[in-house]
Amino acid sequence: MLWDGVCVPRWPLHVARLTAGAAALGWAVPEVRVVGPAGQAARLRLTLDAHGAVEVEVGAVPAPMAVWRLGLAGERLASGDPWLRVKSTRRAVYDRARAGLPAGLDELVFVNERGEVCDGTITTLFFDRGAGLRTPPLTSGLLPGVLRAEVACAQEVLMGHDLPHVRLWVGNALRGMSEAVWVG
Repeated sequence: MLWDGVCVPRWPLHVARLTAGAAALGWAVPEVRVVGPAGQAARLRLTLDAHGAVEVEVGAVPAPMAVWRLGLAGERLASGDPWLRVKSTRRAVYDRARAGLPAGLDELVFVNERGEVCDGTITTLFFDRGAGLRTPPLTSGLLPGVLRAEVACAQEVLMGHDLPHVRLWVGNALRGMSEAVWVG
């Protein structure tokens, strides 16, 4: 999450996603408050365990990127995997892809077993094929991102082979939304 020096923008959306994810796991969510460094932007990472314990880590905000260069991740996601719909530390597939990010690329995009676009390793994908801003549906197997909830655009299946033919953006609640180009 972004701490802007005063508060967490999109805080109600973060709490809603945390609550929904915890409910899916059968976990209780205590009342959560976060505070970052006064007057200074920071990256906050909040984790909740099965016993209701909350931990908050503070880190540096990543440098902004005007345009992200995208390629295709080598592994496919399983659209029915319930863990893809919960923000969790179960990120092995995303971490492997991010660790192997080829030179010249900033992000890798996953597709599922049907070839439908899902998420990036750390971003939500948005696109326009001439009918306005869209994002893939959760049924493709992706995280209900906070930025995605804020943008609240229409959901539409996008096939991986169509990525070079649409206008692209990627983003998340920490970094906001940025233009993207398909490098392949």
